[in-house]
Amino acid sequence: MEAADSVEQPGHSKVGTLSISARAEIEGNLRRVHDQFLGNREGKVADYIPELAKVPPDQFGLAIALTTGEVIAVGDVDSRFTIQSTSKALTLALLLDTVGHQETLRVVGTQPSGDPFNAITLDPSTNRPFNPMVNAGAIAVSGRLLEALGPSAFDQILEHFSRAAGRELTVDENVFESERVTGHRNRAIGHLLRAAGVFDLPVDDVLDVYFRQCSILVTVTDLAVMGATLANIGVNPATRRAVFGVDAVRDTISIMFTCGMYDGAGDWACKVGVPAKSGVGGGIMAVLNRQLGIGVFSPRLDIAGNSVRGKLVCRSLADELGLHTFDWTNMGSSFLKALGVG
Repeated sequence: MEAADSVEQPGHSKVGTLSISARAEIEGNLRRVHDQFLGNREGKVADYIPELAKVPPDQFGLAIALTTGEVIAVGDVDSRFTIQSTSKALTLALLLDTVGHQETLRVVGTQPSGDPFNAITLDPSTNRPFNPMVNAGAIAVSGRLLEALGPSAFDQILEHFSRAAGRELTVDENVFESERVTGHRNRAIGHLLRAAGVFDLPVDDVLDVYFRQCSILVTVTDLAVMGATLANIGVNPATRRAVFGVDAVRDTISIMFTCGMYDGAGDWACKVGVPAKSGVGGGIMAVLNRQLGIGVFSPRLDIAGNSVRGKLVCRSLADELGLHTFDWTNMGSSFLKALGVG
């Protein structure tokens, strides 16, 4: 397949009513940014996880999934990669649906930390992780899911991820084993969380859930459809199947906006202005509420652990298409319109 082929990937239904001209315009924008950044070789793969060090570094794909059901993708759309920390947004939504808002906030906060994603630290004011998008918070979420769901916790995680993507997903067992054997820093975080009373389970059991969720295989199209599922208030726009509740989606997207890009979240919020979650596998999933999901895959990472090309793509699309949350073309809440104002 040529680098900029446009495809509809098997397993992702086209059910919307996008016009031919509109579809061509979206595809043209994706091809343009793909070509614009294809030659960028900045950054490096996440070599601290041995299996990820083997990933071909120059793969590059991007996709948009609309809440009307259409999916448009260009580049390396068939490449499978592990979801890694992008999973944190979806497990947060699952925990919110499972135990509720207040109980979720009992085990993890909602504040940006400004620290690296793998920092071995807790919020000194609460003795809990700062937010669910860093490793400490995500491990806390996995622990609480394991407490709530028991031995079926990971099966339910995988089922929800598959429903959000619109197709059955699997785990890369080699990456899982690589993370399990070498994840000493995450193991230290797990022991810190147990000592702080965030969960009362064997640390290795919790980390097995966490490492497995990070090792789920996806494509860039899967990320776009997952993002569109969140954008569509928790309903997969292609299958029309409900995945997450409305309140869980609102909280999840909010925390993605403030914390989803690690210690680069503030810069991202200002320059791109779209809720997003990255992963050290090279993926970024972005969400435009009630509009669309964006998926980008490029394994070379910056110092914060975010895809270099992925950031450039999202900023370019946000600038040219007016996607920034606070862009003048975004009209915001319909409340005043409902009152006949404006």
